[in-house]
Amino acid sequence: MSNRTRPFLHALLGALAVGGAAPAVAEEPARFVVYYGQDAAPDDFAPYRRAVLDADHHPPLAPLKARGVELFGYVSIGEADQARSYHGDVAAAGLLLGANPNWPGARYVDLRKPAWRTLLLDRIIPGVLAEGFQGLFLDTLDDAAFLENADPVANRGMIGAGAATIRAIRARFPTIPLMLNRAYEVAALVPNDLESILAESMAGDYDFRTKRYRLRAGPDLAWGMARVAELRALNPSLGLYSLDYWDPKDPRGIARLYERERRAGFVPYVATVDLQTIVPEPRARASR
Repeated sequence: MSNRTRPFLHALLGALAVGGAAPAVAEEPARFVVYYGQDAAPDDFAPYRRAVLDADHHPPLAPLKARGVELFGYVSIGEADQARSYHGDVAAAGLLLGANPNWPGARYVDLRKPAWRTLLLDRIIPGVLAEGFQGLFLDTLDDAAFLENADPVANRGMIGAGAATIRAIRARFPTIPLMLNRAYEVAALVPNDLESILAESMAGDYDFRTKRYRLRAGPDLAWGMARVAELRALNPSLGLYSLDYWDPKDPRGIARLYERERRAGFVPYVATVDLQTIVPEPRARASR
């Protein structure tokens, strides 16, 4: 770890650790939201500067743009869901790998095959931008490291292929801001092609096995914070956002997550794992 990275990492860990001390946030904090439903009203977005929405099922975009909300459309890079219109073409091209056990209907995609990149660049992403989105939220690219680590022989080159995919997106759409979800190993290869990173499940997570929300701590938390610190050292202008999951019946727990993430330098959002409901921040201030 470089000397440039270490101070930032210490600040992040100190802020997120239970009882960690850090300077209080003095000004009105920035807010963003991740919402994959379509029934929320424009007023529900009033507190937020940025919204990450599902590209196929979302509320009308024009009223949100009129409010000055920056809109990012969801693009799954490492998986293809059977509910997406392009799933049949992905299957026909022989791009699908195993199933994601946590999300029924989702299959991993072989990032190394040129046909997938072509489909992304020529059809999927242009379709998202045609909806009226101003930025792209790139999801599921952490599958690249998961697959390559699980089987280094059969899945050799997945991480590099993920980075090449981001480079290709940046080259084809040079003015569109790219927000990457986790995929830290990939991001480290292309830090300057990204506008921001989303640290999903940084402090608050959902255990699909036990079906319970939980706090991350110890080596698990430290690993994520170290990766974010490394990326910020590579690209000091990289925006930092966090998405934590927590029980909506525990507003105190949600408020603590917001406080911890802000102290660590993130623009945070806390919601339920299905992201089908906008969960307001407890005691949130009215202005943006």
